[in-house]
Amino acid sequence: MLQGRLPESYQAAAGRSRRRVWSALLPQRGRAVLRVGISLGVALADLAAIFGTALPIELGYHAVAYHSALSPADLQSWRMAGLLALVVLMTNALRGEYTFESLLAAKRRFQPTASLWLAAWGALLVVSFATKTTTDLSRAVTVLVFALGLPALLVARAAAVSVVRWHVRPALPSASRVHLVGFEEDIARFYANNEADALGIRVVGTSYLRRVPHDAGGEARHAQMAEDLDLAVSVVRFLRPDDVFILIPWADTAEVERCIDAFLRVPAALHLRPGTVLDRFPEMSVARVGRLSGINIGRRPLNLAEIVLKRVFDLAAASVALVLLAPLFAVLAVLIKLDSPGPALFRQKRYGFNQEPFAVYKFRSMRTEENAAFRQATRNDSRITRIGAFLRKTNLDELPQLLNVMKGEMSLVGPRPHALAHDRSFERRIALYARRHNVRPGITGWAQVNGLRGETLTDLDMERRVAHDLHYIDNWSIWFDIQIIVRTVFSRRAYRNAF
Repeated sequence: MLQGRLPESYQAAAGRSRRRVWSALLPQRGRAVLRVGISLGVALADLAAIFGTALPIELGYHAVAYHSALSPADLQSWRMAGLLALVVLMTNALRGEYTFESLLAAKRRFQPTASLWLAAWGALLVVSFATKTTTDLSRAVTVLVFALGLPALLVARAAAVSVVRWHVRPALPSASRVHLVGFEEDIARFYANNEADALGIRVVGTSYLRRVPHDAGGEARHAQMAEDLDLAVSVVRFLRPDDVFILIPWADTAEVERCIDAFLRVPAALHLRPGTVLDRFPEMSVARVGRLSGINIGRRPLNLAEIVLKRVFDLAAASVALVLLAPLFAVLAVLIKLDSPGPALFRQKRYGFNQEPFAVYKFRSMRTEENAAFRQATRNDSRITRIGAFLRKTNLDELPQLLNVMKGEMSLVGPRPHALAHDRSFERRIALYARRHNVRPGITGWAQVNGLRGETLTDLDMERRVAHDLHYIDNWSIWFDIQIIVRTVFSRRAYRNAF
């Protein structure tokens, strides 16, 4: 019952644990000390990244600008680096960024780190203004520290994550010692879908529970479950794992309840595995709405603060763009009118936020056709005018949508709005297609800067585009928007399939 048919890596780990069970408490304390040490080491790495950027920059700038060495006592960047480090370290500590599990799960650290760096500089400017110390530092030093500090923090965090992942191998003492409990098929599914190296755990034991046929009496089923659980509890007490995972499906309510009652009596953390369905949602958490509890598997696309930040950015950038591009708009309008008869601008119905229809503005790039049904543009389309081909290839035909941004119908960045006929068609054929409408559509988007634009010949073409749009929604940040805008202008992939 303790050990069933396990992969060799798990067999070896469990065997080592049984041979060393007499000293189980020592590794437990050692793991705790090691994890605390790693957390402190990561915090110190952030501290070193900030001070290691600010102080050398000031020393180097003074040497270049004044041709003399600056003594450590005369350094002014100590205070700046100290305040930045205080904000970064305290915020990361409060967010749990330095915990072992958070570092192990870290994937994409650019956006939260960049947002925190910007917030730290905001705090620095406020404090400097309040204390009238803004003139103590050279503007060149300040700009260089701001520009180079973020890459230094990112490098430090990448190195920290690499160290943590090296220390969670099953053979090392920092790996969590786990005991599994469940029916044979559930445990077999767990081993088939997971690797110890990837999970950062060491399986020290497995307790198989026997299924009793449904035609057996209730007393017989209860007695057998009680016998299996008593033996499993004894094994857990003997092995002293850090965590016990109950792998029984939640649908088997009675069995789950009995396991919980049994293993709450042992000094180990107790976990319920929700099953394969919730494995799709790695960021799920237990949340409360009022006094109602539930498992939160998805948040709103943007919270209130993010909506306000994105809208302010859209309004500011669109206003500036409209003023600067007004002469270009006039020139393009004249060229369109000279090239072919018809209006310079045209409007077309699209679905926007929450599938509410609106009229999108574009520079006309095709010849006008009376009562023509919608047909997607194709390569070498005969309807495209000479100036229209240039506009479409350079994305200039989309610029009038800055007016839609000002009206609140669109955003600078978001999923591109499709024609109504396409929306209705693809919504029926592609899963989660309609989720694109959970945010405002954009003039440009993550799919477009990755070359996923133009004609959609197959459902697979649209599925790839939708996947990129959903990635954008799930990973939004103001830095992500800025990155997409820059790539829209300067990346070659953003102009791919433009016709």
